[in-house]
Amino acid sequence: MSIATDTSLTHFTRTAERAANQVIAAYSTSFGLACRLLGSRHRQHVRNIYALVRVADELVDGVTAEAGLSYEEQCQALTHFIDETHSAVNIGYSSDLIIHAFAQTARAAGIDETLIDPFFASMRTDLGERSAAPAVPLRFDSEAHQGYVHGSAEVVGLMCLRVFMREENIDDADAAALEYGAGRLGAAFQNINFLRDLADDTHRLGRSYLGTSDHLEDRDRVEWVGTIRAQLADAGAVIPLLPHDARAAVRSALALFSALTDRIEQTTVDELYRSRVRVPDAVKAGLAARAVASTWMELHR
Repeated sequence: MSIATDTSLTHFTRTAERAANQVIAAYSTSFGLACRLLGSRHRQHVRNIYALVRVADELVDGVTAEAGLSYEEQCQALTHFIDETHSAVNIGYSSDLIIHAFAQTARAAGIDETLIDPFFASMRTDLGERSAAPAVPLRFDSEAHQGYVHGSAEVVGLMCLRVFMREENIDDADAAALEYGAGRLGAAFQNINFLRDLADDTHRLGRSYLGTSDHLEDRDRVEWVGTIRAQLADAGAVIPLLPHDARAAVRSALALFSALTDRIEQTTVDELYRSRVRVPDAVKAGLAARAVASTWMELHR
């Protein structure tokens, strides 16, 4: 009887993981490319994290509203998602495939409420503010921006770091350096996406993550580009501390977002308010190949 039960749970978990993989395939070719460069012991876990984060993000970015849910029903949907996530992490099972896949990763890597709760707090900020006063833009000052970025992005980087380091033994200094770098990388990714998504955030969602003014200016864009470059540099400095089978993927993701930053630097704010900056697929492939080559040379010096 126990063998059959174990086999059933294993089959269900594999099904959940395939569902998580479909979320990545549907929503992010860039992240999917980077994940393929991870070692097999990390790859599925990182995909499971991304899938949960993406589904939660879609919930607060308009999917529930477009489905016709009232503000109260949207809040209830998010609360149910949060409660189900906590339950699944505690017991190791959820009937929701995406939450079930994430729970397996959380339990394996020690991802707990210290990382999960700040993420959902940022999701609540999006849903509550947008729905309560949709006609008034949600504007973040510096302190609010930092808090939101910590919850929505830095902790996701820290979740991935726990996956990478779950079987490693390192000293306290290296652990602190890696945590700092993971947070900085998450913050850089989020700030780049804020600039890329100016049009959608402003016109559809009524949000201003990068300042309190009605309209960003080009001097603001220049300042944010400088901030992002510093964050990316800090993240890049600790890549050699990562396990060998995680470095190429992280280098690839960092290179892609560096390329996005270069393009944002060459794009006026007015253009950013009209369209989303992208990196062509051929360029992405080239950046990934260089990341692999760089990592190979690093390991064979």
